[in-house]
Amino acid sequence: MKNEKAPLILFAIVFIVSALLCTSAVFAAPPIGLPNISLNMNGGTTEPEKVSSLIQLVILLTILSLAPAILLMATSFTRIIIVLSLLRHALGTQTMPPNQVVIGLSLFLTFFIMAPVFNRVNDEALKPYYEEQISGEQAFEKGSAPVKAFMLKQVREKDLALFVKMANDKRPAKPEDISLSTLIPAFAISELKTAFQIGFMIYLPFLVLDMVVASVLLSMGMMMLPPVMVSLPFKLLLFVLVDGWYLIVGSLVKSFH
Repeated sequence: MKNEKAPLILFAIVFIVSALLCTSAVFAAPPIGLPNISLNMNGGTTEPEKVSSLIQLVILLTILSLAPAILLMATSFTRIIIVLSLLRHALGTQTMPPNQVVIGLSLFLTFFIMAPVFNRVNDEALKPYYEEQISGEQAFEKGSAPVKAFMLKQVREKDLALFVKMANDKRPAKPEDISLSTLIPAFAISELKTAFQIGFMIYLPFLVLDMVVASVLLSMGMMMLPPVMVSLPFKLLLFVLVDGWYLIVGSLVKSFH
């Protein structure tokens, strides 16, 4: 027994000594230099320039925190993501394509559709502001004009009139006079309606195929076999034969022009 335990005791001693040596080497190593970052805001300042800079910083952080909501509600993202989600449900593929793929495709299509608007915002608002040719208020007005023009092309007059009435605003003399707080929700519900209309048209051929498969199975007496399981390969075959992705993506992009 003593001869059997000797190798184990020797191994334990060697392991402990090695661990101590490694620990001492780590502590003896010079510390890694990290950059120092500090944000100092002197309280009680009465200088107008500093107060104005602080307010601008707070406004900028607020806008950045609202950036995801702006991307969702003031661009083409809402219509695209809803149509692609309804397409996936119509095919009956559950989680295929995955959510990451659907969201990624929707984002890149949104950037493609909104590229002319973003270029106008950059040329008319951001560049002059960075070059100190215009003030922050002027940059906001010039930057919001292309976004307003895009939303006004897509929004329905009925939806826009609804929010103008609920806000108790006067009838604007021209569409450009409508505030963003009124235009964005009107644009959002218009996009939802349009997306569901497109989704209904996508559902129809797949619904007919489901009904045909269910009728055939019922006539053959296969009542225990789920029709969805049998119709799924035919749905995929139909979608591939008509080049469904080309048709749907092309129709979505053209619907914004």
